[in-house]
Amino acid sequence: MNGFDHTRVGIYGGTFAPIHNGHVRAAKAFMEQMKLDYLFIIPAHLPPHKQIDESDDPIYRLRMCELAFEGVDGVVISDCEIRRGGKSYTYDTLKELQRENTRLFLLCGTDMVLTFDTWYRFEDILKMCYPVYVRRENDPLIGNRIVAKITEYYQKYGVMFRKIIIEPVELSSTDIRAAVRSGKDISTLVPPKVAEFIRENGLYL
Repeated sequence: MNGFDHTRVGIYGGTFAPIHNGHVRAAKAFMEQMKLDYLFIIPAHLPPHKQIDESDDPIYRLRMCELAFEGVDGVVISDCEIRRGGKSYTYDTLKELQRENTRLFLLCGTDMVLTFDTWYRFEDILKMCYPVYVRRENDPLIGNRIVAKITEYYQKYGVMFRKIIIEPVELSSTDIRAAVRSGKDISTLVPPKVAEFIRENGLYL
């Protein structure tokens, strides 16, 4: 890395309750395809657009992220949103991570792309980073909606969302929590150390 290069930093935020193999696959594809130097995995303290369980402990979610990416070069698990407290707004996180000679890439899931223009200070967010998205499902109708929405963003704001090419993993944290509650095996759905952590700490029962 010479002095004239920009450092490419990816940001992948979410609730991660719990983090699962779909998240890990998306993160690795994001790193490879956007040629990132570093990837920040950032569990939210309180996601603005999502209800979380009353018994939720963000520190447990942070620890599961650490376990999921243990030994993966370039991945940084950040507690910046948990430390900040309150609702976790992407705008605040980008502001905190902005550096000279750094390019920020923000990974969005399908639902995030479709609702991006409802986010807090979303127009500022679009000026602060390169938005990137990954599909979480194979539904062609949703595919059409995404294309229409991305075209709208480009026409209104001159920003193009880049796409991560990956086979969608139809897996959700909600389903995993339900599987744990009903006593099902989740060892094929989450990284092994995450499955062990959930079991040892009696999470999602």
